[in-house]
Amino acid sequence: MKDLADFAVEYAVKLGADYAEARMQSDVGDTYILKNGNPEAVGFSRERGLSIRVLVKGGLGFVSINEPDKALAKKRIREAVDMAKASVTVMHKPIRLSAEKTVKKSWEVKPKIRFEDVSAEDKMELLFDIDKTVASPKEIGVSVPYRMLQLVENTTEKYFVNSEGTIISSQIPRVLFFALLTAYEKDKETEQDIIEKGEGRGWEAVEDWRLVDLAKKRAQTLGKILKTAEKAPRKKLDLVLGNYVVGLVVHESVGHPYEADRILGREAAQAGESFISRDMLGKRIGTDVVTVADDPTLPNSYGYYTYDDEGVPAKRRLLIKEGRINEFLHNRETAAELGTSSNAAARASAFNREPIIRMANTFMLPGDRTFEELIEDIQLGVYMKTFGEWNIDDRRYNMRFVGRECYRIEKGRLKSMVRRPVLEITTPGFYSSVDAVDKSLKFEAATCGKGDPMQGMPVWHGGPNVRLRNLRLGGTQ
Repeated sequence: MKDLADFAVEYAVKLGADYAEARMQSDVGDTYILKNGNPEAVGFSRERGLSIRVLVKGGLGFVSINEPDKALAKKRIREAVDMAKASVTVMHKPIRLSAEKTVKKSWEVKPKIRFEDVSAEDKMELLFDIDKTVASPKEIGVSVPYRMLQLVENTTEKYFVNSEGTIISSQIPRVLFFALLTAYEKDKETEQDIIEKGEGRGWEAVEDWRLVDLAKKRAQTLGKILKTAEKAPRKKLDLVLGNYVVGLVVHESVGHPYEADRILGREAAQAGESFISRDMLGKRIGTDVVTVADDPTLPNSYGYYTYDDEGVPAKRRLLIKEGRINEFLHNRETAAELGTSSNAAARASAFNREPIIRMANTFMLPGDRTFEELIEDIQLGVYMKTFGEWNIDDRRYNMRFVGRECYRIEKGRLKSMVRRPVLEITTPGFYSSVDAVDKSLKFEAATCGKGDPMQGMPVWHGGPNVRLRNLRLGGTQ
């Protein structure tokens, strides 16, 4: 397939392409699912193929094949070139790609423990151990009648080559643990929690997570909420958001609306628009303590990579810098359109998917305060440590978050638990209300969806604990 990728680029140029690229991608993945103590599914996926993308007189063509067949490749490449030529006739503006340096690199994440060195029986046994612990009212203190546990491991190998001379080879293992737990207490309704842990490592990551203890603690917290949580205050107060809540907020209200293809309207019919416009760079949207980054280069991260799927070197992108809109997420097409360089945000989920602009690891940068300093002068407030429900509109402007594990703050101290406080706020209103962040930094894994056909990509989101002043909360009775 690598030889075929080299040939594909050469052949596309011979047919008249101004630019051509080919990407071989192989994905080897296994999935284990346990539902209420019963094995629901064990899945094994093996996908390998080649995509070819060409640019002809400003028109773009994209095709893919999953057979190492040279004759088939030639046929598909001719189709891609014809597709590109035809698209020019209906385009308002020709597509251009930003000028980027030629690179020849190879990168790899080597697992300490390979997935294949741990038996399927041992992996299922881990899920059984988690389920047995969580299902025990004696261990948890509450009934957890619904438990869905999932373990997903995947190793991705890529080979990228383009007509400019760039050649990139890569290989990375990734593993994800997902749990959906629903706890029940008579006359108290239910509470639900989602756990997601993911890293760009081998099986050693799973061992480090201590999943039995983690799931036990999270399930016990659901019981405490059901048994002890009081009504949330519904008045103006100060709010402290936990690391994972902050991570979700920045992913949804900064990461997505700062995707340049969304800003330019490409995503409008698929996932929505953006309240951000191209002329808002430098505009203040938050306080000086707010800096939000997206960084693919974080070691062991679930969204880790060193070169994107257009062969551009990865780097940290500062989307908000000290309260001002600083940078958008770009591929080579949007970078050329907006007169800048790509910042390596082009990613594809499989060999037969076009690389589009995606987040990697999005987070608010920490400050220098302690958590105790965040709450010490709060007379009345709420600490929303984790979230339950959330909603955001398709322009990423109006958002709503419902807390799960939450505590009343009185005179600088955490007091009783409160149930389901609701924060409804605009994106600028949120970042303009942040007045302090602490020094902690934690991440949670997720699979971010975008595109049509849908592409699910591994990401992290996170941040420090964050304090917001003088907000009005809602909540359930």
